[in-house]
Amino acid sequence: MTTTQDFAAYIASLPRVLAGAAALFRDAEGRVLLVEPNYRDGWALPGGTIESDAGETPRQGARRETLEEIGLDRELGRLLAVDWVHGAGRPPLVAYLYDGGVLTADELKAIRLQEEELLSWRLVAREDLTAHLPGALGRRVLAALDVLADGSGTAELENGHRVA
Repeated sequence: MTTTQDFAAYIASLPRVLAGAAALFRDAEGRVLLVEPNYRDGWALPGGTIESDAGETPRQGARRETLEEIGLDRELGRLLAVDWVHGAGRPPLVAYLYDGGVLTADELKAIRLQEEELLSWRLVAREDLTAHLPGALGRRVLAALDVLADGSGTAELENGHRVA
């Protein structure tokens, strides 16, 4: 018979995986909303780490992060992509990307950045995304845009590359 202590030790011995969730927002012209973090180089989508220890789901995490980072509280649409990202000397990351929908002009004007984490935001056309979002993140966003355009199911990705 397994004891609670044995089970806790077993759980503690398992590998760890990071989990993050983000929202893909667009404007009426199809440009993607990007944010510029102050804690690292480059651009990102509104989103961040899922607070799984507090029981937060990926969808809840993406919505919470959107509210915290850009001040918009919106129901998120469907899951567009799930990406298994590994390498770079860190634990693997499972990244969930949800459809944030099309923002109106009034919603864009209402964006309020979380000053503790973000410097600025901008709308970026599809053809310019990989210049702002290199690597797996750029490929993930392009895959999500493809899913939106063709109405297909969720994109399963590994390091931003489709696997199914």
